[in-house]
This record gives sequence, structure tokens and C-alpha cells, in this order.
Amino acid sequence: MKKVLIALDFDPTAQKVAEAGYFLAKAMNAEVTLIHVVADVTYYSDYSVLDTYPSTGIMGIQGMEAAHLFDNSLKDAMTRFLEKSKTHLGDKEIKTIVKEGDFGKIILKTAQEMKANVIVMGSHSRRWLENIIMGSVTEDVLRHTTIPLFIVPTKKK
Repeated sequence: MKKVLIALDFDPTAQKVAEAGYFLAKAMNAEVTLIHVVADVTYYSDYSVLDTYPSTGIMGIQGMEAAHLFDNSLKDAMTRFLEKSKTHLGDKEIKTIVKEGDFGKIILKTAQEMKANVIVMGSHSRRWLENIIMGSVTEDVLRHTTIPLFIVPTKKK
């Protein structure tokens, strides 16, 4: 096991997923890559960013205001998000990737391209209705992967 791909969304639970994936990778002395997939601006509109992320922010994100998501490109905002995640984990060797497209397909394609040995993802769904109709991204990746998947439960207690 030499390469671990950690898929992060823009949910407050991303910190838990990043930390669990990072500790798994370090236990195996593996290279770490963080990925975020930008699919649709409406995905981010469900978050009232100023309310969702308190001043302490997730993984140190304090200035991630709604204005940033629209003044700059979404891809640039998510690149900053991953860089802050990398800083939070305290490892300058971590690679970051932001891609656009279908969440599950892009995660799987990237894992194959980089020859990842493990994909790390969280187990929550954004909207309960979306989960019933389409299934979660994690379930989609699980159904189609040939690469081991490490799922971090992120349900709130």
C-alpha cells in the first residue's frame, strides 16, 4: 500500500475524513493525495457558508465566505479548501487535486490514474431525498470500484 486517495467534500465532517485517511496512510507509510470534485454550483448552495462554518471553521477555514465562492471560481475556492486541509494535517508532502465532473466517476478515474491502493471517503449524504433517489457518492464508488475503499462514518450523534 503506497498511495492513498482521500476524497473530501465541503461538509463540516471533511476534517474527520481527512484525519482518518491521513492516519491510515501514515500507518502504511503511504503517499497521500486529497481530492475534491466540483460537480455543480447548486451542490454548494445548500450551505449557508457563514452559518455552517463558525469562526473556528473546519480545518482552520475562517475566511471561506459565500462571497469567495462567487467572486472567484469555485475550483479556485476548493483548491484553497484542500490547501487548508493539507495545512491542518501538517504534512507538506500531501498532494491536492481539484477536478470537475461527476463525483463518483471522477474519484474512481483519478484513483485508477494515480494507481491508488486505497480510496478514503465519508459515509454521509447531503440530502436524504437525494440518497433515496440516486444513492450516495460513497455507495456509487463502492459499487464500481476495484480498489479497496476505506469508509469513515460521519453521522452526527
